[in-house]
Amino acid sequence: MYVCMCHGVTDKQIRQAVCDGAASMRELRQELGVASNCGRCAQFAKQLLDETLSGSQVRRLNAA
Repeated sequence: MYVCMCHGVTDKQIRQAVCDGAASMRELRQELGVASNCGRCAQFAKQLLDETLSGSQVRRLNAA
């Protein structure tokens, strides 16, 4: 699903960027352009960032 219409960014792209190391909205903005134009996507992008980070941490703990 598209999250950022201004830059054509999907939820999968955001999740992949987080899995690849992006850990903040600033990093997502730099990498994908999310929330750098009109800003309407910022809240949902932040939610995806937080959810993906939480899931990544759980996976890392289970793998250890």
